[in-house]
Amino acid sequence: MDRTILHCDCNGFYASVECVLNHDLRDVPMAVCGNPEYRHGIILAKNELAKRRGVKTAETVWQARRKCPNLVLVPPHREEYLRYSRMVGAIYERFTDLVEPFGIDESWLDITGSMHLFGGAREVADRIRETVRTETGLTVSVGVSFNKIFAKLGSDYKKPDATTVITRENYRELLYPLPVSAMLFVGESVQQKLARLGVRTIGDLARCDRKLVAAALGKAGEMLHDYACGLDDSPVKSAYADREMKSVGNGMTFRRDLTGARDIRLGVSVLADTVAARLRKYGMKCATVQVTIKDDRLHTISRQKPADPPTYLAAELARISCELIAEAWPEGKPIRMITVTAENLVPEHEAVEQLRLFGEEEAAGRQRREQLETAVDALREKFGRDAVVRGGVLDNDLGIEK
Repeated sequence: MDRTILHCDCNGFYASVECVLNHDLRDVPMAVCGNPEYRHGIILAKNELAKRRGVKTAETVWQARRKCPNLVLVPPHREEYLRYSRMVGAIYERFTDLVEPFGIDESWLDITGSMHLFGGAREVADRIRETVRTETGLTVSVGVSFNKIFAKLGSDYKKPDATTVITRENYRELLYPLPVSAMLFVGESVQQKLARLGVRTIGDLARCDRKLVAAALGKAGEMLHDYACGLDDSPVKSAYADREMKSVGNGMTFRRDLTGARDIRLGVSVLADTVAARLRKYGMKCATVQVTIKDDRLHTISRQKPADPPTYLAAELARISCELIAEAWPEGKPIRMITVTAENLVPEHEAVEQLRLFGEEEAAGRQRREQLETAVDALREKFGRDAVVRGGVLDNDLGIEK
């Protein structure tokens, strides 16, 4: 028996939340963007009025304002977005416990086992849309299908506030004319490789020889070919299932370029401090540290190095990150952005040190440092993050807040 999968996508989520918080924004073309002063001048979301003027997500503010001179810009309020995301997720869970978030504003729902309680598949989708709209003020587009990939294509098919049902009988008619880039996991690079094979639509991909696609894209090509043919059988995970944590990272675009070792140490230390605190909160240590660097021309590189033994110490994350930058980045070359990411995570209790490599004194020193950083976590939890700050952060001109 076929499953019944929904993909629910909140329309223009950030912008929609802002319009709920400030009703005046509903009547003007508006967009959410980062702070241009801090060089985050990118459109993160826009409302329907701005969309009709040609404003696009991920374009720069100046590009958007050339199309729409009266565009109203508002800064992001991420805590509010998280709050509304949880509200919407709680509504989904009234209909099934098989809810799998896909980012802050999208989720898959498997209603195969609970649909009979609420009516048919379309009725459930429409009821979810109505409930979300009534209780939160947000709108949702819902795709209904027999697998996750087609359900997501369905939620993208018609917006805003719409339900699209994709069945075994109509999927070729609805989906095969769409550009192959509409499919999940088909980015610009994959799209270019498929174009060289003459594959430009989802239908082209389904009709193309599977071995030919695999030769161009490897196993990913086989997977995409199966998706186009409707052969996705990946499950929707339970809302209560443990989510596997693969990495913890934090990045920042600085108010001015970093140009020397002192700047780099300050920026890296603050990022490492945040990453380490999150690792300790989750009870995880990392076996690999990765640093991503972007220069003033937006050229980006990533480098990584093992952490031996696994760690959740800010000082060690910062040290390894600075070593990676020193090895990979020419001295004095401007740095616009740095991201520090802890990868290859292992539970704290499994991160057993190989004591034969460490003397008792060094092992004891590590334990004292862990206790110190854990104590700092407790102080910040009780009195706020500003309770303990690095001296270099005070009165800095990099845009780093306390």
